[in-house]
Amino acid sequence: MKEFSSCKEAIEYCISEKYLAIAHLYSEEKTMNMHIHDCYEIYYSISGGKQFLIDNKTYNISPGDLFFINQYESHHLTQIDKEEHERIVISIHPDFLKKLSTKNTPMDYCFSYRGEDFSHRISLDKEQQQRFMYYIHKLTSISGYAEDVMERAVFTEFMVQLNKIFYSKLQIVEEDIITADYQYDEQVKEILEYINQNIASPITIEQLSNQFFLSKSYICRIFKQGTGTTINKYLTARRISIAKFLLSDGMFVYEVYEKCGFRDYSNFLKSFTKAVGVSPKKYALYNSR
Repeated sequence: MKEFSSCKEAIEYCISEKYLAIAHLYSEEKTMNMHIHDCYEIYYSISGGKQFLIDNKTYNISPGDLFFINQYESHHLTQIDKEEHERIVISIHPDFLKKLSTKNTPMDYCFSYRGEDFSHRISLDKEQQQRFMYYIHKLTSISGYAEDVMERAVFTEFMVQLNKIFYSKLQIVEEDIITADYQYDEQVKEILEYINQNIASPITIEQLSNQFFLSKSYICRIFKQGTGTTINKYLTARRISIAKFLLSDGMFVYEVYEKCGFRDYSNFLKSFTKAVGVSPKKYALYNSR
C-alpha cells in the first residue's frame, strides 16, 4: 500500500477509490480551514501538537493521542507550535468499512457512536502506541501477489483492535464524566453551545454580542483564540456538516438549507459546493442511505 505524504492527496484517493489511504506526515502542510470530507478519519499524533477543534469540542493534542472523526463532523487543526509535526492520518471510505462489517460486529462503531459524554480522543499507552505503528508499517509494506487480499485482512484486524480500545475507553469515560476533557475557555464553551443549539436560526456576531453582553470585537477575538477559527467560518462548516447528514438521510434539498440556518438557497448552494466539491443535489444523489 502506498504511503502518502499529503493528507489532501490521501483523502482524494480514498474518495475516488472508495478504499482507504494512509498519510504519514512529518512537516506541516498548510492547514485547512474548518472542513468536512466524505470519509472517516483516524488521526494519530506522534510528536504532539496544540489543539484540535471537532464540531463544538476542542482538544489539546499530546503524543500518542488518537482521534476518530466521521464524515459529518467539521474539524480544524489549530495552533501547531512547531514546524515539525509528525502524525499518521488514515482516511477510510464509509462504504469500504461497511463491507468489512458483520451483523454482530460493526466496524464503524468508533465513528458512529456519539453518546452524550463521548470524546473523539483516546490517549494510547506505550504498548498500544507500538501496536498502532506495527499495523501502519505492516499495511504500508505489503506488496506483490495477493496484495489487496492481504491489505484487507491486516486492516480488518487493525480496525478490530481499534474498536476494542475505543469500546474499553468508553466504559471508563461513562463512569468518569469527561467535562475536564474539553480545554476551551468557559465563555467560548457557552458560545459554542448557544450556536449549536440555535444553528437552524439566523446567527450574527451582533446577536451573539448582545446575547453574551460582550463587544463584537471581544467575542470575535476570544472565539478565534479558543477555537482557531472565526465565528462565521465555524457557522458555515457546522451548517454544511448538518446538511450532509440530512441529505444522506433522504431529505429534499429545498428543505435542508432552511433547517441548517442558511438565509437563502443561492447562499447554501454556493457554500455547499465550495466546501464539498459537488452541488447538494449531486451529493444527495450519490450519498443517500
